[in-house]
Amino acid sequence: MRLVVVGASGRMGRMLIQAVAGAEGCTLAGAIEREGSPVLGQDAGILAGLAPLGVPVGDDPLPAFADADGVLDFTAPAASVFYAALAAQARIVHVVGTTGLSEEDLAKLKAASWHARIVRSGNMSLGVNLLASLVRKVAATLDEGFDIEILEMHHRHKVDAPSGTALLLGEAAAEGRGVALDARKVAVRDGQTGPRRPGDIGFATLRGGSVVGEHSVIFAGGGERIELTHRASDRGLFAAGALRAALWAFPREPGLYGMDDVLGL
Repeated sequence: MRLVVVGASGRMGRMLIQAVAGAEGCTLAGAIEREGSPVLGQDAGILAGLAPLGVPVGDDPLPAFADADGVLDFTAPAASVFYAALAAQARIVHVVGTTGLSEEDLAKLKAASWHARIVRSGNMSLGVNLLASLVRKVAATLDEGFDIEILEMHHRHKVDAPSGTALLLGEAAAEGRGVALDARKVAVRDGQTGPRRPGDIGFATLRGGSVVGEHSVIFAGGGERIELTHRASDRGLFAAGALRAALWAFPREPGLYGMDDVLGL
């Protein structure tokens, strides 16, 4: 499978290049960065700390997509929407690990999925998606006598909050309760907030240091508390999940898929 990595010079971009280079059945077909990036023209392998791969970093995704089977994308919402349209034109696989997507962005991905095979997830790790499955089941089992709180921590450079993974877990909890997350989400508490409303799903955000990602979902009842936690210590697990998603989607029909589909959950 010939894969293009977009956002090639970022932390995840370099990790994705390493993952593709080390995977059986995959080859790096292109590495894309923004126009004017100082890494343009560099060998993608050297950029990722590997031996040269013979793939220079470029800024024109169109010819790269036309010569590829899929694209791995952990960039920014506007960029991912743009790449989705190109993936639809090329009718290839588009794996989207970008977070912070708006409802309008998601609608555009959905439209692109008529022709592209798009796999989107707020988190590509096996463990997080298993956690989401557990959260959905626990939320469905426990009534509103158990309050749901989601706590997440990431490195100091993360720009969106709550994280895409926290929102993924919140969606799982809301699905378990049979409610819409937007109607029950509480992402900010400050000042005199009054008592907690039954059925709300709360979010708390921590940022600092080099934390890759930590997420806990707390079900707090009267006299007892259940906590489900996932801690990521290596971004390589997200790259491995993205590769697995791309290979899974390769023989599929066009459509919008999630990691639940990839993992058979």
